[in-house]
Amino acid sequence: MGEQRGALRGLRVLMWVVIAIEVPVYLVWLVRVGYLTGQELPRGDVARWAPPVLLPPVAVLFCVMAGWTWWLSVVARTRSPLREGWIVASLVFTAVSSVFCGVASVDDPSVSVGLLSAAVTGLGMIGLFFIPAAAPRQLPDVIRRRAAERRAGAGRPGLDDA
Repeated sequence: MGEQRGALRGLRVLMWVVIAIEVPVYLVWLVRVGYLTGQELPRGDVARWAPPVLLPPVAVLFCVMAGWTWWLSVVARTRSPLREGWIVASLVFTAVSSVFCGVASVDDPSVSVGLLSAAVTGLGMIGLFFIPAAAPRQLPDVIRRRAAERRAGAGRPGLDDA
């Protein structure tokens, strides 16, 4: 039992380390590429300030909201909300907007810029998505319950394992 408790504590610490690294890098990156993308618009256009001002809070809101609804469904043992169209659409919107700003912010877009934008976006969104799961004290209990259900083969039909 002590080994399992240590492993679960290690998992939580690992999640917070990943979150502490990925999320700030992603948010700073969003502000920077949003600013550079906005500067491509003509002078005097109010929309040139929209990407750096709106994209970071929207990314945080959409990713944490999706993570929170997913986490609550895991705790309550209900169907995954990631099957809901509006949640998937909000995550896709965040990802596309983020990668677009990353590519549009450079003078010479290339495949490597697109891959870097996708990598930073993916890691940052994962970090934001897992904040609700890493925060509550229920994490070890949920992991133990899920492991026991899998060992016993007691998965209820129609439920997601995600």
